[in-house]
Amino acid sequence: MPRIFPYLGLFVSAVLLQIFLFDNLSISVYLNPLVYIVFIAMIPLDARPVTLLGAGLLLGVTMDFAMGAAGINTIATLPIAFFRTYLAGMACGRENVREGGIPSPERLGHRKFVEYLLLLTILHHTVFFLLEALSWGHIFHTVLRIAVSTVVSTAFIWIIARIFTAKLPGRI
Repeated sequence: MPRIFPYLGLFVSAVLLQIFLFDNLSISVYLNPLVYIVFIAMIPLDARPVTLLGAGLLLGVTMDFAMGAAGINTIATLPIAFFRTYLAGMACGRENVREGGIPSPERLGHRKFVEYLLLLTILHHTVFFLLEALSWGHIFHTVLRIAVSTVVSTAFIWIIARIFTAKLPGRI
């Protein structure tokens, strides 16, 4: 990773925002924004798979420890780290992934960047909420939680990503 200190800052910021702000929002039973995955989303597109999986494991274990969860964050974060390159290729095009660089709206285009964030968030939230429910008995309730939380989380992740990439030139 070419910019280790900004990524450490993003990691700490994402974890602290999740723990102290988003975990304490009690708006609705259907709304549970999980924005800490912005760290995985903002790793450069040409990062090695080992780096992505290591970052996903570190992020998931940190969130499990901080939230007192029994591995649910790790289990939900590792698939997005594993499939991120494939999902980025689907949303942004294979040529953008091969070129590498930090994903940003200026680099990928606003629509493609939102699609990329949406795909990552849908995958993460689907795994997270299905594991949290552990039952097919309330599948409509779980699907509603996935949908509402995905929309809100994607909006917050987009804002955090814009702040993180504000000073970057268009093609890094």
